[in-house]
Amino acid sequence: MNSHSIIHKNAKIGKNVEIGPFCTIGKNVEIKENCKIHSNVVIDGNTIIEKNTEIFPFATIGTIPQDLKYMGEKTKIYIGENCKIREYVTVNLGTKGGGSLTKIGNNCLLMIGTHIAHDCNIMENVIFANHSTLAGHVVVEKNVVVGALSAIHQFSRIGEGAMIGGMSGVTADVVPFTTVMGNRAKLAGLNLVGLKRNNTSKQEINELRRVFKYIFYSEDKTLELRRKKIKNENLKSYTVNKLLNFLDGDTKRSICGP
Repeated sequence: MNSHSIIHKNAKIGKNVEIGPFCTIGKNVEIKENCKIHSNVVIDGNTIIEKNTEIFPFATIGTIPQDLKYMGEKTKIYIGENCKIREYVTVNLGTKGGGSLTKIGNNCLLMIGTHIAHDCNIMENVIFANHSTLAGHVVVEKNVVVGALSAIHQFSRIGEGAMIGGMSGVTADVVPFTTVMGNRAKLAGLNLVGLKRNNTSKQEINELRRVFKYIFYSEDKTLELRRKKIKNENLKSYTVNKLLNFLDGDTKRSICGP
């Protein structure tokens, strides 16, 4: 512990935690073992940080949400294991109306200036490049990469293995294993690089490519009827079923199309 930091006596600090100078750690904060908190970090609110996570200077975690509906209710932040949270990142508490929890899963990298708003649910192995911005209630599934200077609209869902191009404005749900980009992001194709990095077989990629092209690029009837036709084929591959289940999911946004 550093004598120049302010650590509330009720904060729970695990074994082998390093806390640099000029940090402020609030009374309801729990930091698990082997975490490293660099200088000038603020961690407040009802916040749990799991083991082996590293937080860099000037990050602010656990401040109240930027939501005028927030009335001081007790809400939480949960940050998983082995995360890297770089300089000037901000993570806000949840709200009662949004489930009361902002969550970041294991093995996530939040590069400089990333903002995670209230009630977001970030799953494991997600990378946010510099100055990525999430509005409230966004769900980001595992193995997603969000490009620098991108902004994601509230209540959007970003499907597993998706890639968002830099400087994109995402105002709709992004289907799993795809790439979107643009000022108002449009569907650009499959994220083949991501699929290969996750050791998806060539056979499965070819099947996913066929399904993807039929659902999103065919002029055969409506999108809904094309989706149902593929579903009736009872295909077994994980990626195809993940895509179909995502399209079936509850949402407040439209689907990002070509």
